[in-house]
Amino acid sequence: MLSVSLGTVIWTTIAFLIVVFILAKFAWKPILSSIKEREDSIQEALEDAEKAKEMMRELKEDNEKLLQEARLERDELLKSARDTKDKIISDSKEKASEEGEKIIKSAKEAINAEKSAAMAELKNHVAALSIEIAEKILRQELSKDAKQQELIDDAIKNAKLN
Repeated sequence: MLSVSLGTVIWTTIAFLIVVFILAKFAWKPILSSIKEREDSIQEALEDAEKAKEMMRELKEDNEKLLQEARLERDELLKSARDTKDKIISDSKEKASEEGEKIIKSAKEAINAEKSAAMAELKNHVAALSIEIAEKILRQELSKDAKQQELIDDAIKNAKLN
């Protein structure tokens, strides 16, 4: 038959209370602070991702504006080239025909050159922003892994001591 004495219950209760006191005094605060740090780093990563998303949206809007401006400039240049061509044709059909073709060809080359230059500048700008965003995210992620590795190493040390 199982018999429990009052002394055993009292000493067990005292030992349990001592263990709870030691854990509360030395273990709970570091555990809670590390959980809070992790929570903060996750929140910061989410905020950075939201900022990056906003930057990409703004960049896309800027790209659309640049493309629209390039189209308008192209249209204006084409219109100007057509007007010039019509004027020359009215002065002299044969001479105007040759001159009109030269001007249209030149205008198209200028449009293509300006379009290529604008696209190259736009691509360089997008690439620079993308690299900057990726660099920030990678730095943050790598620092998180280091912190996590430190936490794991500390946990292993403490586990071996017990």
